Amino acid sequence: MIKVLLTLALLLPGLAAEASENASSHHSKYAGQESREIKSLSAEDIAELKRGGGWGLAKAAELNGVPGPIHLMEMKDEIGLDESQRSAITAIYERMKSRAIHHGERLIDLERRLESGFRNRTITDALLRASLSAIAETKKELRYVHLAAHIETLKILAEKQIRTYNALRGYTSNDPCANVPKGHNAEMWRKHNNCD
Repeated sequence: MIKVLLTLALLLPGLAAEASENASSHHSKYAGQESREIKSLSAEDIAELKRGGGWGLAKAAELNGVPGPIHLMEMKDEIGLDESQRSAITAIYERMKSRAIHHGERLIDLERRLESGFRNRTITDALLRASLSAIAETKKELRYVHLAAHIETLKILAEKQIRTYNALRGYTSNDPCANVPKGHNAEMWRKHNNCD
């Protein structure tokens, strides 16, 4: 009996530590998010969608050198936008923002409904499919609104203004005007790359 008690005394701390280690290894990276109003959206996401913000949806344009209207207006003096360009970009931005708010609020509502279905245990396979289709369509439209605004800006900007925008935004690694290769005549290089 004493042998059994001694063996248990030696094993229990190790078993307790192992149980504690296993319990923490199952700890979800989502822990703490269960108190969110809508689990799939943070408070910051909701605020961004409600104000018509970009939500990172226009990266395909922005990071490929296609300027966005809000940033153009923030840098209007440095880029040298004339009054007609400013007016056109402001109109693009206002249309984009209005549409983005509409789609953003719809997305929030759809995510809230999906959330409710799971919370109340009323979700069915058919409701899930319909909900996910509506969410996907709304996200697609929201992304379209932001990317289409970037496309519209190209029509009213000069190449030099686009290069300036990209330099100001920190996207200069491939700008031929900012990076004249060694051994090239700078003036001729700039001329051939339409820098001036």
